[in-house]
Amino acid sequence: MNIASAEDDLAQGQLLQEILASAGHECTVFPTGNALLAALQRETPYDLLLIDWELPDINGLDIVRWVRAKLGYTIPVMLVTNRTLEEDLIQGLQAGADDYMGKPVRKGELIARTEALLRRHKSEPLQESVFTCGAYEIDPGTANITLNGVKADLAPKEYELALLLFRNPGRLFSRDVLSHAIWNRDIPPTSRTLDTHLSNIRRKLNLRPENGIRLSSSYALGYRLELVAETSDS
Repeated sequence: MNIASAEDDLAQGQLLQEILASAGHECTVFPTGNALLAALQRETPYDLLLIDWELPDINGLDIVRWVRAKLGYTIPVMLVTNRTLEEDLIQGLQAGADDYMGKPVRKGELIARTEALLRRHKSEPLQESVFTCGAYEIDPGTANITLNGVKADLAPKEYELALLLFRNPGRLFSRDVLSHAIWNRDIPPTSRTLDTHLSNIRRKLNLRPENGIRLSSSYALGYRLELVAETSDS
């Protein structure tokens, strides 16, 4: 597999390359975040990204947010960093990382985590064709979402937000991740933009348990679209 790493420490970069090569993977190391972003903008195909949190030019979390905003969840991302406190782990995962590994890097753990992410991603192909979620049918080709054959009248950003949630049922999204993914910028906590859009899609799509879907929210943690199992009447 073709892996990219943003790592400014030369010795660490070489170590990553050697470990991954021993497992049959190719790893390209970029010494700055901007260098990695430039490669991603050239549509260089990578199967996995390893991101150091503290880079000389860009915060690693900003790279993760950029990837999620521009590329969605098409590429798995793992943070590899000296920051190993629980609050760092939570912040990294809420920014959109799939996994988190502390330094110093251990060969067996890196290989195991890398292959687990690659295996998981390979087993979840992109849904660019029509797909269903609960009672809803989503057609990315026509940008339509229908419930019982009736098309929902969504504004462009409402559709983008709904599509992201429908593509990732059960995934918790922080406010920051949603803001960057849909608006490509930070939205101040005092702004009602995100809340208004979520309220609109909840109302317009009738996101209710009887339609197999529940949109749960926690101001502190984020938002999650949950699948609701059908229950028979007693």
